Amino acid sequence: MPDPIQTLFDRQLADALIARTERLRANPPALWGRMTAAQAAAHCADAIEVACGDRRQPRMMVGRLLGWLIKPLALGDAKPLRRNAPTTPDLVIQDDRDIETERARLCAQIDRFVTAGPAGCTTHPHPFFGPLTPHEWAVLHYKHVDHHLRQFGA
Repeated sequence: MPDPIQTLFDRQLADALIARTERLRANPPALWGRMTAAQAAAHCADAIEVACGDRRQPRMMVGRLLGWLIKPLALGDAKPLRRNAPTTPDLVIQDDRDIETERARLCAQIDRFVTAGPAGCTTHPHPFFGPLTPHEWAVLHYKHVDHHLRQFGA
């Protein structure tokens, strides 16, 4: 029997992500990628803001062409996101960030998402995947935050 798909609507899973986020430190070596821990926390917080409708990003042309095909592969099972998966250019953090500020911001965004539940999700399409249901937003952001925490061994 396959593992159940985890979502950010599950309070226990969200609290576990928050606990892991709180363990992030300023300079752990990344197991992959180019972001620092502070940049990854900022990136994840910004992405949750997209899911909540605080930020709107234009659809990516490659997403219009391939997003519908990749969406079930990325969101249709319990497998974690693969290393070095591409990201939306608008969510690439290039400046230096303060780990404590970004860690607190990410924890607050995770709490906000799980507290708001499905009603808190935007109906605006994801820049790559296109339209997402609240369940799909919750799967994506559980996997996304988990992906970046694993990137720094948290």
